[in-house]
Amino acid sequence: MDRQRIPNKNKKRKRILMLGIPLLVVVSILLMNLTRKKQVNIKREMISIKEVKRGDFEDVVLFNSVVVPKNTILLNVIQGGSVAEIFAENGQEVQKGMPLVRIYNPTAELNFLTQETAIVEQINNLRNIRATIKNQQLNLDQQLLQIDNDYKNASRQYQIDTVLYTKQVISRNQYQTSKQEFDYQKDRNEAIKTSVTQEKTDRKIQLSRINTSIQNMEKSLELLKKNKENFIIKAPVDGLLSSFNLTIGQNYNQGDAIGKIDILDGYKLTAKIDEYYISKINEGIKGKINSQAIDFDIEVLKVDPEVINGQFEVELAFHLDSLPKTIKRGMSVKTKLFLSNNKKAVLIPKGMFYQSTNGNWIFLLKNETTAIKKAIKIGRENPFYYEVLEGLKEGDQVITSNYEDFLNIEQINIKQ
Repeated sequence: MDRQRIPNKNKKRKRILMLGIPLLVVVSILLMNLTRKKQVNIKREMISIKEVKRGDFEDVVLFNSVVVPKNTILLNVIQGGSVAEIFAENGQEVQKGMPLVRIYNPTAELNFLTQETAIVEQINNLRNIRATIKNQQLNLDQQLLQIDNDYKNASRQYQIDTVLYTKQVISRNQYQTSKQEFDYQKDRNEAIKTSVTQEKTDRKIQLSRINTSIQNMEKSLELLKKNKENFIIKAPVDGLLSSFNLTIGQNYNQGDAIGKIDILDGYKLTAKIDEYYISKINEGIKGKINSQAIDFDIEVLKVDPEVINGQFEVELAFHLDSLPKTIKRGMSVKTKLFLSNNKKAVLIPKGMFYQSTNGNWIFLLKNETTAIKKAIKIGRENPFYYEVLEGLKEGDQVITSNYEDFLNIEQINIKQ
């Protein structure tokens, strides 16, 4: 009788379990690693922890500004050349018209001399022509007098001869001769007077033009003399001479600046501010400066929109009743501008975290030893705080130090 061997089912199950359990463990470990938060351990003294609070948000910008004169006039070289003499020093108070420096330019001086000689010669020629015309006009006047006299004599003689001829005292031939002479002098007088009148009109116009030309040339000569005086640069106003550092023999071109005069009629402030604030700062915004522990009122006078090296420039004016007596030219003072009115807000103290997160998230402490990544929304900022719009509340503890090493981390374990 044949016997059939029956497989042992228990041994098969045991083999499946022995293979499946390790595989399950591996899969479980992989799932745990995939779902586990990325963590890092760090000592507490290596990070900065700050508390979120609620308070007045002061929308201000702080910077240093420099005291400068309210009005300044540049000194420019009018006639180019080299420095021959220096009559004043940098930092000296000067008065209007005071000589400051003499510029030497032999070529320009020779040109001025040549032009001056030519103009004087032209003026003399025109004056001679004018004198000749006047003499000719005088001769014409004398001729007119003579012609008029001849006409009157002929007229008188004709009248006499007419009477005598009527009384038959003189002959007809003598009478006709007298009449002929009268008619001739009459026609001659009228013709010459007409001609002379026209000639006198023409000469009057010519004299007027000559006089105008002489006046223009005299003005040119006067301007030329003033240009010669431009070799000596004088102070245009009273004030303080600054940026005036010349050397004998130094060359300057026409229009070059050699210094400036600060008019001592008041001061203003200038400052360079980070371009971040260019859209927020406008003319008329109020502010304060602090000098010797006292605040003084100021306001924005002018905003230069040109950004250079990440900064733009502003000018600020003192209020008339707020000008510090101790203010000096060149002083650097702490300046504060108020961009808007204060209002209550949730605030985070400023820190390096913002440079890494751009204010989109922060590490929030869940307890003394754990901080997790938290999405937030930040609004305005001032030199001390960020305004929190979403994601945090008063009393929260957050890490505000640098996040460069934690960009891909979701949880920080804080070790004592």
